[in-house]
Amino acid sequence: MIRTYKGISVGYEVVGRGPALVVLHGFLEDRSMFDPFLELWSKTYKVIAVDLLGHGETESKGYVHTMEDQADMVVDLLDQLKTKNAIFLGHSMGGYVALAVAEYYPERVKALIMQNSTAVADSEERKVNRDRAIAAVKQDHRTFVYLSIANLFSETSRERCKEQIAVLREKALQTPLQGIVAALEGMKIRKDREVIIHFAPFPMIYIAGKLDPVLPLAGIQEQLLGSSAELVVCEEGHMSHIEDPERYIAAVNGFLKLVKKLKS
Repeated sequence: MIRTYKGISVGYEVVGRGPALVVLHGFLEDRSMFDPFLELWSKTYKVIAVDLLGHGETESKGYVHTMEDQADMVVDLLDQLKTKNAIFLGHSMGGYVALAVAEYYPERVKALIMQNSTAVADSEERKVNRDRAIAAVKQDHRTFVYLSIANLFSETSRERCKEQIAVLREKALQTPLQGIVAALEGMKIRKDREVIIHFAPFPMIYIAGKLDPVLPLAGIQEQLLGSSAELVVCEEGHMSHIEDPERYIAAVNGFLKLVKKLKS
């Protein structure tokens, strides 16, 4: 499905009926990453899967897509769909966007699932790496995509998941150069939102990878110290929904049941 936001096309999908569950994909992905789970979740939820700016069927809005830009787009879509609030599930960059929604539109967030994501802003070292990535994309975006997708998986799962990696690469190669660069620029300058983890008025869960090469588990554990957020550790790397789907599904479903019980 397509809607319009500030003159650009926004791709999305709505499946099921019930309370809203908004699912936000990560960098170099699109809403299809959640396809394997839509049938399951849509039995009890109205699942709204959104293509973020510069990804999938959603066009680029500029040369930098801040997490605030992404959040504004998502909330505008929810307004168009007459959806007041929702449970948010964000994978990696999608988690950054969900946190921006939580900061600027707190009344729209009923609960939050952070999948292989973090509330911490980029370190200076990571910002330098983002700049290197931008330069690499501009020089040879095909090679950048090829290497980036494999590096999301743990070393031990790359061979086992080689078919899924090949599919993800083909999808990622459809992401326009402007969308890739704008996302990297936006992630580089995103705000630190750890305060939300500690003071949010809604329930929250983190799903992390034991061997995540992008977001080390120790860093996730540190930022959750003193918070009420639950932590579920999946096997392998940054793609828990692929590398450890059984534990991932159990974590998401368990949390959704908890939220439903709290709201009843």
